[in-house]
Amino acid sequence: MSDPPRRVPVTSPRMSAARRPPGRQTLRALDEQDVVGELLIRSLMRAQLLLGLRLAAVFGFLLGGLPLLFALVPATRNAQVLGVALPWLVLGGLVYPTLVAGGWLYVRLAERNERDFVELVERS
Repeated sequence: MSDPPRRVPVTSPRMSAARRPPGRQTLRALDEQDVVGELLIRSLMRAQLLLGLRLAAVFGFLLGGLPLLFALVPATRNAQVLGVALPWLVLGGLVYPTLVAGGWLYVRLAERNERDFVELVERS
């Protein structure tokens, strides 16, 4: 009978890399909230706002267009899927996963904006 394989810890190669200290002047500008720091924070806030507005527009168009589709195309109102009316199936079953996916996408993209902001601060 052979011995079970020995466990080996696996770590990221980046863990041992030396971190570069963030840019002192940019951090000072953020801390003191001077003109440069204010511009940096405003740019991050603007990026987050635009992201939220874009996603709200896309999901508003998709979800707001469903009643319009059902009103303008009578075949969709009367269609049955597994004995359930298509409008009920779509509005009751597909809207919520779509909203969850939209929330997940927003969080992912907002975190990317924040990572880009941190990289910008650290580079300068």
